[in-house]
Parts: sequence; C-alpha cells; structure tokens
Amino acid sequence: MSNSLFRKKNISNILAEGTDDSHGGGGLKRVLTVKDLTFFGIAAILGAGSFSSLGGAVFNGGPGVVVLFMITAVACAFTAFCYSEFASRIPVAGSAYTYAYASFGELFAWIIGWALIMEYSIGNIYVAFSWSDYFTSFLSKCGMDIPAWLSTSYKEAQHAVQGGSLSGDQFEAWKNAPLIGGLKIIFDLPAIVINFLITYLVFRGIKESRNFSNVMVILKMVVVALVIVVGGYLVFHNGLTVNWTPPNDAGVKSFMPNGFSGVMAAVAGVFFAYIGFDAVSVLAEESKNPQRDLPRGMIYSLVICTVVYILLTLVLTGAVNYRNFEGVGDPLAFIFEKQNLNLGWMQLLVSVCAVVAMTSVLLVFQMGQPRIWMSMSRDGLLPKVFQKIHPKYQTPSFATLITGLVVGIPILFTDKTFVLDFTSIATLFAFVLVCGGILLIPQKVKEPGKFNLPYINGKLIFPLLVAGCIVVLATVTPKYFPNKIDFSEEQAIDNFATAIPLKNMDTAMIVQQVQQNLATTNKGNAVFNGLQDSIQVKKLPSEKLALINKFIANAGTEQSRTQKISTIIFWLLMAALAFITFLKNYSLIPLMGVSTCLYLLTGMTKANWLWFGGWLLIGLVFYFLYGYKKSKLAS
Repeated sequence: MSNSLFRKKNISNILAEGTDDSHGGGGLKRVLTVKDLTFFGIAAILGAGSFSSLGGAVFNGGPGVVVLFMITAVACAFTAFCYSEFASRIPVAGSAYTYAYASFGELFAWIIGWALIMEYSIGNIYVAFSWSDYFTSFLSKCGMDIPAWLSTSYKEAQHAVQGGSLSGDQFEAWKNAPLIGGLKIIFDLPAIVINFLITYLVFRGIKESRNFSNVMVILKMVVVALVIVVGGYLVFHNGLTVNWTPPNDAGVKSFMPNGFSGVMAAVAGVFFAYIGFDAVSVLAEESKNPQRDLPRGMIYSLVICTVVYILLTLVLTGAVNYRNFEGVGDPLAFIFEKQNLNLGWMQLLVSVCAVVAMTSVLLVFQMGQPRIWMSMSRDGLLPKVFQKIHPKYQTPSFATLITGLVVGIPILFTDKTFVLDFTSIATLFAFVLVCGGILLIPQKVKEPGKFNLPYINGKLIFPLLVAGCIVVLATVTPKYFPNKIDFSEEQAIDNFATAIPLKNMDTAMIVQQVQQNLATTNKGNAVFNGLQDSIQVKKLPSEKLALINKFIANAGTEQSRTQKISTIIFWLLMAALAFITFLKNYSLIPLMGVSTCLYLLTGMTKANWLWFGGWLLIGLVFYFLYGYKKSKLAS
C-alpha cells in the first residue's frame, strides 16, 4: 500500500483507463472534429467576458485595459501550449486534474480537481446571472417585464439597500418582494431556469450539445463582428478617438488614466473573459483525433478571441468615456444607447446576441465539470456513481445532474461580484500547476500527427530575462521596488477605514469622489463603505479630510497591501525558478506560462486569497476523509 501524498499515475495506465470499452455502460462518443473543438472554445471564451465583465474591466483600467488583455492572452497562449502537450500525451477526459496526477502526484491532482469546480461550476453561476440580466432586458424592450424580485439575486438587493440605494432594480426588488415568515422572497428565476435547461441538454448527449453550440457560435460571431464594424466606424466618423486618451484626475490625458495599478485592478474581469479555452481539453474522449485536434482547437479559439477582445475594447473605450461604464452589466448594448451612439436597432440586436452567447458558455462549462468528476471517480477519489455513463445517451449522467445542482442552488444566495473573483483565482492557480507540470515530466520523442511542444533550453535565457526585468524596473522606475516594501500609506488607509466611530456623516461630495476615483483599489471600496455607513453626520474632522485627499491623490499609483505582498512573493519565486532552471535546463515555454500566470495572480485581492484558501481547506478535509483511503493508488 502506498501512503505517499504525492503518488503519481503512470501515463500508460491513464490511457488504458480512458479507452472506449470501460466505465460502466460503454465509453463516450468520439464525434468532435477540430472545427467542433474550436467552436466549443470560442463558445466558452466569447461570452460573459465580452458581454458583461468587460464593462467593469474598462471602468477600472480605461483604454489601457487593452494592455492587460494582451498580457493575459500571452499567459493563456503559453498555458495553451502546455495544455496541448499534455493533451497529446494523455488524450482522456480530466483536463488539468489528470495532467497534475501524472506530474505532481495525487494531492496536487485533488487540489486541481477541487479548484476546477470553482472554474466550471462556480463560474457558471456568474454566467447564469449575466444571462438573466440580458434576457430580462430583452423582454423589457419587447414590453414584457419580470418582477424585480424574480430577476435579482437576494444578495445584490440586500447590498444595494445596505449601501443606501433608493432606486434601481435591486431596491425595487427589496421593496416589493413578498414575505414568508419575515423572509423576503428574492431570487433570480431566469438564471435558475436556464441552468435547468442547459443541464438537461448536456444530459441528453454530446452530439446535441455540439450542434446547438456551433449554431450559437456562428450567430454571436456575426453580431460581434457587426458591433466592431459599426461601432468602430462611428468612433472615427463622430471624432470620438479622443476617448482613447481621457484625462485623469490631474487633468493629464493618458491611455491609462488610472495608471498601471488601475489596469491591474481589472485582472479578475479580464481573466474571466478568457476562462474556458482549457475546457476544450476536457472533451478529449469525445474527440475523433484528440492528439492532433485538441491542441489546434485550443490555440485557434484563443487567437480568434484575443483579436476580438482587443477590437471590442477599443470600440467601447472610443464610443464612450471609460468612466461611464461604472456598474454597466451590458457594455456592448450600452454603447448604442440614446445618450451614446444612439442606434436602437443595434442595442436590441446585441441584447439578443448576448443571450445566445452566454447560453453557449453555460453549455460548455456545464459539459466540463461532469467529466472532471468522472475522472476523479475513476481514480477512487470520488464515489463510483460519479463515473456512471448513461446507457442510452452515453454521457456522465449522475455527475451532470450534480453539476446542475452545484450551479443552481448557490444562485439563490450569492451574487456576481463574489463569483467573478472566486472563479478567476482558482483558474489561474490551475494554469500555474499545468505549466509547472510540463517541467516535471520527461521529454518525449516527436511523433508525426501529434502536437509536439518545442523544446527551448531556458538554462541561460530565463535567468537573463528575470535579471533583465529587475534591472529595467529598477532603472526606469526607481521607486518600484522600494514602494513594494513600504506599507506606511496602506497603514494610514487601514487606520482611516477602521477608525470612523462617528455615525451618519454628511459627506455626500466625498462619497462621490471615493466612488468615482477609488473604485480601482480595494482600499477605496473599504473607505467608501465606511463613509456610506456614516452618511448623516454634519462635520468631518479635518485630519480625516486630509487623509481622504491624500488617499485620492495616490489611488492611481498605489497598490493595496495584499498586492504588494503578492508582488514581493512573485519576484522571490522568479529568482528561485531562474536558479533552478539554470541547474535543470527547464524548457522556456512552460517557464513563461508559469511566470505570466503567477504575475496575474499578483492582482488578486485579500478577499480572493482568503476565500480561495478556505475553499481549498474544505477540499482537503474531503480528500483525507475519503479520497486518500479510497484511491486506487492506495493499494
């Protein structure tokens, strides 16, 4: 019996387990071509990110958020190469979970599998909420209104009222909601219904899901292209290109009006836009030629969607000043409203397209999660029922139904903001381990007809890149590294955020300033919430006014304490990785994947890390109570 937490699965054994003649009721249908896989990738990527979270990203970073899209695309490209290498070696369902099992061992495989629940299932909660927003907006334009208490999440309504809101759908939902036993009945009915319908479609079969997805992808690509062409034409025709260099708070025109820290504050929203390309690798056992087509499908979809995102961001930030995207959940439709580009027919068309786009995202994510659980069940880490294949539809039936519940039940008691942050950090963590896993498996002999990751010896190149970046940062921006170890400003902000014993301060003007100028930082939100709770007091002490003004002046350049600590850890890890690479001759491409994904993690907040840590802790409890003992590698 093996008691090691890092016991690994042999690749040949994984391949044997993934054949078509096992796993209770027959294998999965191999019906997907490279075109289908590319379309599934586009279906997953081009959805909630472009139609919903893009608005918040633009508000935080301004036009300069284009740079973050490029950085994220590079990180995803390196990661896609690593996924492709694993997919060519291990063409079975399971994605990053299976890859981690072969490279890092069982404990890390469990952690990855547990984290992927956050990517696919928890991520789908956000998509369901966004789908509901567009769907109810579309119905409203058609003269059919769903009551606010049936189209709003309870948490959103509660937060809106606690924040002092006296208008909007959330306030209406709270005011008009029926009561049962003193509890207000508020839930997002359209989000629950679409989750049920998608679960049913995925349960029925891969061929039906493929055909449905392909039609939706074609439709939304046509409409997105129309948005880019029509919106881009109006930006130049109406002379709106000045919006690409808006003035910052100091009146200086800049492509990054909130500085690079403002751009990095958009990491969760931007990275969420890319979540999904890796879901293609989950469909390995349903691909006709996975070792050739899976890598192509991932890379093709990633390139196409990156170009689309950059063009969309330029159109959005050109059509409307970036500050106007605050709280906008439907940015593509928003730019065509009467006060902006004023094209009503485009606004309606985009609303219809958004419903289609996010339906396809729900479909792909809902397909991905059951196949992860099926793989974990095969290894003994979950009960056998999770690997059950439906005898007629040839889908992982029980796992699909459980996925529907995991997505559907939290819709009743969570909200979009929490889910967005929760999902992005888990996916980045999985990406880091996938890229790192490539470094730990031996090189293979190149085989024709299969993807082969090019080997570029990083022995000298990677240490030089790390050293070069440190030298350039220290030379061009001398305050970069000293600022990372200076927490005096953050301490002052913490003191202010927690030292407001006064109640009900009359600070409407300052609240407005904080809301507009500090939403790019986490501490800004803390200060704003503190002021909101104290909005009717007549006077604010002068020392607190001075502190607010100082904070506002530094909001565009200062990072939060958590981001500074994350950055320090990042550079220490880069130095250690450079040293190990010099000794081990690691390949450059996976090294760049690890580096870029780790850098994106520095943009995560303290709350992100705490929730993610708590989630992993729960997962480890499950593992040690069940999976560690029941694992097939334990005997």
